[in-house]
Amino acid sequence: MKLAKWASGAMKAFAVVLSLALPLMLAVSAADARVGGGSSYGSRGSRTFSAPPITNTAPNAARPLDRTMSQPGRPAAGAAATGRFNRPGMGMLGGLAAGFLGAGLLGLLFGGGLFGGLGGLSSIIGLVLQIGLIYLVVRFAMSWWQRRNAPAYAGSAPGPAPGPAAAQTNARSGLGFGSMSSAAPLEITPSDYESFERLLGEIQAAWSNENVNTLHTLATPEMVSYFTEDLRANDARGVVNKVSDVKLLQGDLAEAWREGVTDYATVALRYSLIDKTIERASGRIVEGSDQPQEATDIWTFARRSGGKWELSAIQQT
Repeated sequence: MKLAKWASGAMKAFAVVLSLALPLMLAVSAADARVGGGSSYGSRGSRTFSAPPITNTAPNAARPLDRTMSQPGRPAAGAAATGRFNRPGMGMLGGLAAGFLGAGLLGLLFGGGLFGGLGGLSSIIGLVLQIGLIYLVVRFAMSWWQRRNAPAYAGSAPGPAPGPAAAQTNARSGLGFGSMSSAAPLEITPSDYESFERLLGEIQAAWSNENVNTLHTLATPEMVSYFTEDLRANDARGVVNKVSDVKLLQGDLAEAWREGVTDYATVALRYSLIDKTIERASGRIVEGSDQPQEATDIWTFARRSGGKWELSAIQQT
């Protein structure tokens, strides 16, 4: 009876939380109908699953990517602390810890205590000492595994060291970008910032016009696939999202790096825009308004072999 009452109370509490959260979710969705739709998706090379550094423009941490075609390379540094010792590559220390633990558990099962009871000792003190020994061995193995698999520091990505021209990134680009960091291992020039600002407007315009062919020239195939999905969803609802008057207000560089022949640059963008969703049949505004609003996103751009920049990922803050 008590269990039934508890279950009933838990279901009621869940229903209350859901009723409060659902309107908020719908409001967020309605307010973020622009490119990205309030979600985060795309790829950032080897840094897809790590958050970009915060900046003055975006002081809050970027949200993890909801949709990405990238696959995690190797477990994160903390993944080895799950208590599993049969992961490939654990090596001698992992096997040693597993052996100690296995021996101790078998000893308990057969009445001999951990490790045979340390010579037949079955007292509580002996048991505590043996458990403590297991803990130390496991802790040592985990620490060694974490050091071995710790990801490289974000600033140590391979790429050319900044030369004297890198000082240009500290000056304003003449656009909405300012206070750029010169510590990035890849030099980002004022002309690059011009490309980022131009892409911000052109991508929003192509999205608003539902021009997938143009989007293919401005973004990676992965990003275009997500844009196409969202446009089809709008079409199924009988609506179209119209974005206009996009103006960059502030922007700065979060990080820039090179992987092989591909350059990446992640920038924070704060911009104003008119964002509204209208009913196709009547032209009636169903979401947003004709009034300007502000948005802040984290955009990652990529270029191969010195080619042109393309949008590679969008993250919300």
